Amino acid sequence: MTGWTVLDIEGTTSSTESVHVGLYAFARPRLGPWIEANRDDPEVRAAVEEIGGATTEEVVKVLHDWMDHDVKATPLKTLQGRIWAEGFAAGELTAHFFPDVAPALRAWHAGGRRLAVFSSGSVSAQRPWFAHTGDGDLSVLVEGWFDTVNAGPKREASSYRRIAAELGGTDLLFLSDVPAELDAAAAAGWRTTGLRRPGEPSENADFGPHPVVASFGELSSGEPGFGGPR
Repeated sequence: MTGWTVLDIEGTTSSTESVHVGLYAFARPRLGPWIEANRDDPEVRAAVEEIGGATTEEVVKVLHDWMDHDVKATPLKTLQGRIWAEGFAAGELTAHFFPDVAPALRAWHAGGRRLAVFSSGSVSAQRPWFAHTGDGDLSVLVEGWFDTVNAGPKREASSYRRIAAELGGTDLLFLSDVPAELDAAAAAGWRTTGLRRPGEPSENADFGPHPVVASFGELSSGEPGFGGPR
């Protein structure tokens, strides 16, 4: 039986501020020039068409509004992801991870636990985020990458069933700081654990029946029932 731990990013492995302040601030002024420079790219063209603006200025206005209201729109995630990937590759960005994350991921991986990511951020943004950290390249530990395009909305059980079918495992654990996401995973038959990170938006959330920890250090891959607090 294959054991998989699937990770949320924002508020779970990494601070919300590092995404909303660091990455958003990097992408915001670059959206317009980057769209203009990459208009012939099929993925960029499809994203712009979905947004529907007649000019680049109109497209950027919509994108900025989505960013201001934290709208999880696929075209925005696609364009941001491409811009961030270039920033990471150029050494202009470094991903933030909580101090307990890298040691835990390496220990789980070494113990035979397989790792995947499910984030609202695009896969094209997830890979460089894990590859360019202050703790080295963590992407080599991750075998599966899922977003709202290839899996579906994070608050719907069908998305977790789709991921389960792709991974082919029977022992599935989802780690997230969002109770509604944990509810959806549990409805799909997954085990779940909530992250109550100090200073994060979900610090005082009601996690209901889900086990809750404050750090990955409270979990151990070597114990029966891995996924609950030690």
